[in-house]
This record gives sequence, C-alpha cells and structure tokens, in this order.
Amino acid sequence: MDMAWVVDTLFALFAFTLIILMVPGFAMLEAGLVRTKNVTTVLTVNTMIYIVASLIFFFWGYTLAFGGWDGTSMSMYAAFLFQMAFVGKTVNIMSGGVSERTKIVPLAIFTVFMAGLIYPLVVNWTWGANILSGSFFDISAMHDLAGSTVIHSTGAWALLAAILIIGARKGRYTKDGKVKVIPASNIPLVVLGAFLLWIGWFGFNGGSVGSISSKENADTVALVIMNTNNAGLIGGLVVFILSYLTYKKFDITMILNGALGGLVAITAGADVVSPMNALIIGAIGGALVFYAVPFFDKLKIDDPVGALSVHLVNGIWGTIATGIFGVGVSLAAQIKGVIVVGVFAFISSFILIYIINKIIPFRADEEDEIEGLDVKECGIEAYPEFKRAI
Repeated sequence: MDMAWVVDTLFALFAFTLIILMVPGFAMLEAGLVRTKNVTTVLTVNTMIYIVASLIFFFWGYTLAFGGWDGTSMSMYAAFLFQMAFVGKTVNIMSGGVSERTKIVPLAIFTVFMAGLIYPLVVNWTWGANILSGSFFDISAMHDLAGSTVIHSTGAWALLAAILIIGARKGRYTKDGKVKVIPASNIPLVVLGAFLLWIGWFGFNGGSVGSISSKENADTVALVIMNTNNAGLIGGLVVFILSYLTYKKFDITMILNGALGGLVAITAGADVVSPMNALIIGAIGGALVFYAVPFFDKLKIDDPVGALSVHLVNGIWGTIATGIFGVGVSLAAQIKGVIVVGVFAFISSFILIYIINKIIPFRADEEDEIEGLDVKECGIEAYPEFKRAI
C-alpha cells in the first residue's frame, strides 16, 4: 500500500515536471511566430500567466474545482501540483491568439478570473466535486481524459471572445478583404516551442491516468503515451502532405500546428481508443488545422499562432471523436459536454473581457502597436540590434 502511494506520488511529480515544460513551449512557439518587436512582451505574458494562474489556483481555484485536498492515493501536494500544472494552459491558449496588440495588465487581470473561477468551475463539473450533479447540465458522464474540452476548448472559447472584442492586428486585413501575410520572426524558436509542447503532452495525457503503481495502470499509461505520440505524428504528416499538394511547398509552421492539432484531438480519449483509431483521430485533427487556419482568416478572425484551429476546432473534434471511437463512451454525453462547456466558457469570458476592457483597454494604442509592444510594455527589446519591422 505504501509503495503504491510512493510510486504514484513520484509519477504525479514527474508528470507535473513534464507539463511545466509546456510553459517554455508556449513561450518559444509564440515568440517565434510574432514579429521581433513584440517578442519580449510575449515572453513576459507567458511568464506572468504561469505565476499568476498557479498562485490563484493554490489560494482558492483548486478547492473550488475539487472541493478540498485529497491524499488518499498519493501525496496531496503531488496531486495539487499535477492539477496546478494544467491551469495556466487555458490562458496560454488565449494570450497567444491575441498577441501583438494586447497589453499585459488586462491579460493579468483576466488570468485571475480564468484560474480562479472559469476553469475551476469547468473542472468541478467534469473531473471534480460536480456541483451540477443531478441537474440538466450535469456533464460528469463526458469522458475527457486530459482536457480536449476542459482545457483546450475552454481556453480557446475565451480566445474567440477576446478576438471579437479586441479585433485584428493593424494591417492584417486589407480594405478589399485580402489577408496580409505577417511572417514568423524566428522559425527555430517555433520548432523548439512545438517540440517542448509535444514532450510536455506525455505528462499531460499520461499523468492524467492518475496511477502507474499496478501492472494494469502502467499498461494504460504506456498506451496513452503511445496514442498521444502517434496522433501528433500523423497530424503532422497529414499537413506535410496537404501543404505540398496544395502549395507545392512545405510550411514548417503549419506542419507543427498539424501535429499539435493531432495532440489536442487525442487528449480526450487516449485511454479508451485503439492505436489505429488514435491515428484516425490525429489524422483528421491535422487536416482540420490545415483548413481551419484560412477559414478563420476569411472571417477576419486574426489569430497569429493558429490557436483557434489547434485548440478550439480539435478540442471539439477530439471530444466528439472519443464518443465515436472510445470503448464504453456515450457520444451523446460527449456532445452535451462540448455544448455546456462551450456556452459557459464563451459567455463568461466575453462578459469578463468586455468589463475589463471598459476599465483597462486590452488593446494597445495604435502608435504603440506600430512601434511594437516591447518598447512600451517592457522597455526591453528581444533583438535590439535588429531594425524593427513596421
């Protein structure tokens, strides 16, 4: 009994460490995708999110989500740390999608509400204490191993609300409706960030099994990690092929987003689908990213990092796919969960962002946006020897 407790505590701490690798993962990915004049701001925002979201979750978010601290199967501190590792990801998803025109302070304020209210309530209804138990809105039957809906869709619905309020970057869309391409500033950072996220996903999904101290649980963890990796591989491969067939070129940023789309898609059901079905889920996830990116641009929804295509579209697809392919999973319960979380996350985020925006505008001044947010927001430029591109 004691040995199982120790092993599972160690497992949770190891998974926590892997998930924390996603903090520099998001930071590097976003820093590489934005222009050089906004890199320091992006890095500062990602650092702020980890600090603020983690502390708010410690003070009250965790208790709101789970009803209290539990150390029956492992150290309660390890159980907390593992869950704490997740919370900032919801805001990372949102912040990347509104980068290059958003100020730090209002984002920090919204982080408090996401980590202390919106995300804990979604967790409460799905993985936690379930205050909706017995009501029409009870979504505890939804199977979401590590958060295709609970984390990825929740953060992405907040992002959609933010984009609708804040608007697109200056010059992103021309008056005649065309899209102005704003190239990534540092492709090596994009690759590094994507692979840090990929590695972190093994703790994200594998750790969500909750235990590795028995033969059966260890086998499930191994299956989850294999399904996770394979979904990312096939998602990247599909975009690799589609990119060449469509444009006769290989776009590494899209290929990596295809892989991330596959990883998001398998996050809900990696423990209940077969390896072959995981490949199908990941392949469709990659294809969805490839077609969703231009679709959002047609709607003039400016998302510099493709977060909506990766996290919203595939958060929804992954949750529904678990109902289609997962053993013992109800498709109706999956769809209900997607709808309930989507409506709540979008409306609550929209209201909060709207109110915060009225008090402290999210949008930077036009002059500051043109010059770059690094000078105004941080006073430190990431590449001071470079000539900033307007």
